[in-house]
Amino acid sequence: MNLGLEGKVALVGGASRGLGYACAEALASEGVSLTICSRHESAIKTAGERLRTETGATVEAVVCDQTSSDEIDKLVSRAMGRYGRIDILINNTGGPPPGLFEDQDDLAWQEAFEALVMSVVRLCRAVIPAMREHRWGRIVTNTSFAVKEPADRLVLSNALRAAVVGLSKTLSREVATDGITVNCVCPGAFDTERLQSVFESEAGASGRTVQAVQAAWEGRIPIGRLSKPEELAALVAFLCSDRAASITGACLPIDGGMIHGLF
Repeated sequence: MNLGLEGKVALVGGASRGLGYACAEALASEGVSLTICSRHESAIKTAGERLRTETGATVEAVVCDQTSSDEIDKLVSRAMGRYGRIDILINNTGGPPPGLFEDQDDLAWQEAFEALVMSVVRLCRAVIPAMREHRWGRIVTNTSFAVKEPADRLVLSNALRAAVVGLSKTLSREVATDGITVNCVCPGAFDTERLQSVFESEAGASGRTVQAVQAAWEGRIPIGRLSKPEELAALVAFLCSDRAASITGACLPIDGGMIHGLF
């Protein structure tokens, strides 16, 4: 399916690996020019070179700590300086550390808030004026299945990603007449380094092996396996297309059937 995205410009957060990289790759394959970012210089430069080689896309790879307002401003300025506009924003950051409520002090909450909530607030604030000027924009925020069914030992993610969904729903109504859509995707268990760290944390807390924890997770997923990053990326690319122009304010699970709720 040709999504009609050729010539668009996207900014993709947390794109050195995992779900962020997969989203960047899917957009690049559709002819989208990219600015990608990560905190780790060597990783983001390697990701940028790989994307250029494998897709032929124009890629600007930028080091950025998304918990910093100043660094986000510099990131957006660099993207605007290179391309003159940003049509697509993919909000994506690493998840906060697993743990119980009693494990999290004020600093842990503040750091998670800056990473999960304020990064989205600041990036949306920075890109929406240009989207409004061009009467077209797509904002997709990567959240978690936990916004629909809170997960054990993920209290920071459970609480703060739900705030992002509320923000996105509200924002979607405010910018709808400007040709901008705002949606969230809610990945379940994906085969990424992040999920492996969750398995390791759960194994340490329960005395089981990592392999046993993973098998238990897979046993709760109706499709019987972890999902692949490229499966999420395909959904994100579709949401960025004109074919999805009437989908806004949505919070879409992609979880292999793992979530038990109706909505």
